[in-house]
Amino acid sequence: MDDESGNGATERPVRLVVSDDLKRGRLSVLFRFLLVLPFLIWLAIWAVAAFLIAIFNWAITLVLGRPDRDLHGFLVRFVRYATQVYAFWNLAAEPFPGVGGRPGYPIDVEIDPPRRQNRWTVTFRLVLVVPALLIVSVLAGPTSNAYGFLYATSSYNSISLLGVAALLAWFVGAALGRTPRGLRDLIAYAISYAAQLWAYLLVLTDRYPSSDPLTAIGPLPTRDDPVQLEVRDELRRSRLTVFFRLLLAVPHLVWLSLWGVLALLAAIVNWVATLVAGASPRPLHRFLAAYLRYQLHVGAYLYLVGNPFPGFVGAEGSYPIELRVAERARQNRWTVAFRPILVLPALLIASAYGALVAMVAFLGWFAALFTARMPLGLRNAGAQALRYMAQVNGYLLLVTGDYPYSGPCLAPCER
Repeated sequence: MDDESGNGATERPVRLVVSDDLKRGRLSVLFRFLLVLPFLIWLAIWAVAAFLIAIFNWAITLVLGRPDRDLHGFLVRFVRYATQVYAFWNLAAEPFPGVGGRPGYPIDVEIDPPRRQNRWTVTFRLVLVVPALLIVSVLAGPTSNAYGFLYATSSYNSISLLGVAALLAWFVGAALGRTPRGLRDLIAYAISYAAQLWAYLLVLTDRYPSSDPLTAIGPLPTRDDPVQLEVRDELRRSRLTVFFRLLLAVPHLVWLSLWGVLALLAAIVNWVATLVAGASPRPLHRFLAAYLRYQLHVGAYLYLVGNPFPGFVGAEGSYPIELRVAERARQNRWTVAFRPILVLPALLIASAYGALVAMVAFLGWFAALFTARMPLGLRNAGAQALRYMAQVNGYLLLVTGDYPYSGPCLAPCER
């Protein structure tokens, strides 16, 4: 269901190349929707021809076992141009994308030359692609507009990671003239998966799309955040516990709800104390850090990101999907005072990440039942979502004053 060579050791046949410098023109950002319209119209016309050629390409690949080189080249240019247009539209890049799908754009895609493909996977490609379509629906949005044939994106009018990140990038870009790297990389991650999906669907490659955020765009920044995820999971899953995972998680969900009431009260006291003293009181910091760890352990178990049954106290180092929380530090009182407002953009992204981790659990449940393993790409996508959600909760509960980082990244131990 997901490509398991996501450790970066095996080069992928579809690769997103990112050379964007994050700078944006304020006027270009403000009028981006109008500026992109001619390119979307041309893309829609091109998509009709690509659809017809894709049918011929499918038939030829089914008969000969490999795509026709000329048809392959046309469809590669189409996917590349589409990638460039959607990168421009969603503020992942600044220059106009042109009209010919030429390489060299700041957000570009490289696709390997035609190779032999398995005829069985070619025959049933429209069936096999269904799980990938489900993933792209939460990464990039449902097929709800005239251009959904291409990327299943509706940009600003869908609750998806791409839609939320592009909306926030619009506000930031209009105000500051640049896109934060976390938002840019999050948009690029969604576009990367969409490019892999359509290369697979158009029979340009038989490599299944990988949802692994650690290999989607690279090179990734290495961040030593005060709320940081460490992954030591081995991907093996017990079929029996996977089948009854929701039922087995019920005691933890009940206990987490009870603990959440105490955490809410502690957070209110912590807010007042931090506003006065400039730092969280040590006992409250330890209590809330343990709550964040336990919340992460339960989420990892429930969503199949981790396999062992977690403990009930959020002990540090007790789970293979672990949350490292730094010691308390001083925080800016202004950001503390307005924390419930400042956290709102992060909560929007967290809600989209919540949809992603739910989809990871849904698809991972079937995969683990059949193979007794969690696909690497799905596991890493789920871990990325849980990391961001934990950082949002840590910021909201005043465990840390660092704003959550929305894009894929590496921990120092993953260098």
